[in-house]
Amino acid sequence: MASLKLRVGDIIFSVDKTLLTENCEYFRALFQSGMIECQQEEIHLRGLSARGFLITLAVLGGERPILTCDDIIEAIECAAFLQVPSLAKHLINLINSNNCIVMYHTAATFGLMDLYHSSALFIRDMYSDLEEDLRCLPEELVEYILSLMPTTFVAVASHSPTNQLLQDSSRTLCYLDEEEKEWKVLTDLPVEASTSMAGVSVLDNKLYIVGGVRGVNKQVVDSCFCYNALTDSWSKFSSPQQLRYSLTLIGHGDHLYAIGGEYERRIISSVEKYQVSVDTWSFTSRLPRPAASPACAKAMGRIFVCLWKPMDTTDIYEFDVGKEEWFLATTLIREQSYGHCMVAHRDNLYVMRNGPSDDFLRCMIDCYNTTTGQWTALAGQYVNSKGALFTATVRGDSVFTVNRMLTLVYSIEENKWKPRKEMKGFPRSGSMQTFLLRLPTNSSQLTCKCILKERDHNVENVNV
Repeated sequence: MASLKLRVGDIIFSVDKTLLTENCEYFRALFQSGMIECQQEEIHLRGLSARGFLITLAVLGGERPILTCDDIIEAIECAAFLQVPSLAKHLINLINSNNCIVMYHTAATFGLMDLYHSSALFIRDMYSDLEEDLRCLPEELVEYILSLMPTTFVAVASHSPTNQLLQDSSRTLCYLDEEEKEWKVLTDLPVEASTSMAGVSVLDNKLYIVGGVRGVNKQVVDSCFCYNALTDSWSKFSSPQQLRYSLTLIGHGDHLYAIGGEYERRIISSVEKYQVSVDTWSFTSRLPRPAASPACAKAMGRIFVCLWKPMDTTDIYEFDVGKEEWFLATTLIREQSYGHCMVAHRDNLYVMRNGPSDDFLRCMIDCYNTTTGQWTALAGQYVNSKGALFTATVRGDSVFTVNRMLTLVYSIEENKWKPRKEMKGFPRSGSMQTFLLRLPTNSSQLTCKCILKERDHNVENVNV
């Protein structure tokens, strides 16, 4: 491979020319221009830091470096000047409460628009926590943040398809009104939709429901539905080639991934990906072994899945989206009794399980850091009455958990989750799935819609 000498600051780098042309629009345009620099033995990149360029090379080489705020500024400068999409994507994956303001301000300065928008969305979700720190920003940058829709905690209970004439008024999506600390109706489920043992995921602020069952015989549902929160409308989309229930659904990029599940009471290992832009499903690499409803989470843009081997072993596999391959990331050995779920925060994966000896009222949490490869057990025990912690959803530095009794929000700290606030429990019975959606910011519209839906439901109940 032809190497190229680049002087950045006081350092000379010898870099594969193909690597640069394939990943940097700046070098691609330079080498196609026929300019005199193309013939030089050494090219001088002026105005960039050697540290920023070193970070760029690390990302192009497949690394995922954790960056300080000073590193971030230099990396953004390189990403904008050299036009490196993979570096910009890595920076988006690094956004957290410690660096989001630096990310936002610097991205605005250098015109890295995807990072600018992603940072603004993150800040919007944590606005109350970061409001004091935002005083350092220009007024127009703060106004842009406030113009965005914050994410809202949304949940749906387990429902089978119903008859149009006997529409069940409880078949609804509900959202948490954090100001009034109670749950309200967002929209009705389509009569053909099933959320019983279905895959549910959000991608680009649209809710997707795949699979599920109807009836005690677990007849698989072959219709898939998408809810657009901005238009308050439902639509159908294509079904997977392998019908399934008890699957896990997760979104990444322009794709949904339907992972594992069951069909005709047989646990399967097949995985399909759905390309939203072309409404097409295709098979990808199978799970290392069959799994029903495997715990799954995304950490820094990477997909991780738990494959539980009762009673004491949990293997965590990473799915490499580019190579479409599964790799064993780590194994957790713990005495555990029943079930678990997994959520991600920064580069940490939190695996939740019941306490030993079938103690269903205690929840133990172990943390795996994907950067260091180390496991730690979180201090304390967490009340798990009626499965609250098995519906955990992360927003910013908070974890939302919910059951029929209460909605409990934790603050994620270094070695524990600290209870932050309590609100009313979810007003539906049975198991549930939770997620985040960006809803219209006009609260009066939501309140009006809530009142109308509750009125319609009451009328239906009176007529019945």
